[in-house]
Amino acid sequence: MAGRLEGKIAIITGAGQGIGAATARAFAAQGAITVVAEKNATTGAAITQSLRDAGAAALFVETDVTSKSAVAGMVDEVIKAYGGVDILVNNAGANVFHEPLAMPDDEWERCLKLDLEAAWICAKAVLPTMLAKGAGTIVNIASCHAFKIIPHTFPYPVAKHALVGLTRSLGIEYAARGIRVNAIAPGYIETPIAQAYWDTFADPDAERRRAYDLHPPKRIGRPEEVAMTAVFLASDEAPFINAETITIDGGRSVLYHD
Repeated sequence: MAGRLEGKIAIITGAGQGIGAATARAFAAQGAITVVAEKNATTGAAITQSLRDAGAAALFVETDVTSKSAVAGMVDEVIKAYGGVDILVNNAGANVFHEPLAMPDDEWERCLKLDLEAAWICAKAVLPTMLAKGAGTIVNIASCHAFKIIPHTFPYPVAKHALVGLTRSLGIEYAARGIRVNAIAPGYIETPIAQAYWDTFADPDAERRRAYDLHPPKRIGRPEEVAMTAVFLASDEAPFINAETITIDGGRSVLYHD
């Protein structure tokens, strides 16, 4: 069913690759005016051009989501161009994995700033225009690390637990004013980051197969599968879903372990 987001103005952060790029493509295919808010000018411009080549309306704004001034400037540009913002997808983030006591101090700050604070910076920037319109949707890309702790992945789970809390807090705070805020918690997804990780092993294909075997479907997720869940949450098909988190991990998080 095409046109599920027809005419909606959607900002997607970190849309230069992986889940963000897949989300940008999915939103554009469903009729959204898609804003690619990406720090990497090369990948951001390339994704935006590919959307335009496919006949979609798209805008690229080079954006450091950890900078309040950069985010404010991006949102101002979108409002000037299109009159408002209907959807925000907070996708930008990074894996920051350490053993706690071995973690450099600046890695704590980097993780919390990019994986948590940036989502609030972006939400704070778009909420006024959404509230003025009396409608809007925010989708935060969290992680299964928000529910399951894996050793040596500190402090990433701290940020993602807090991002779920942010989702719930904002969803409840603004529900009566027409704003819905939800999160998606992806598990292992086949992104360039995953491939780069497998490539650090002597046998990347064996490591990929090992990752597949951890999951009941004997594969891992695809970026497009996360993207289509974001389309659903942002669309009028989910009007009573608010302050919730949808897990996308093929059932791994509920798999019995002896």
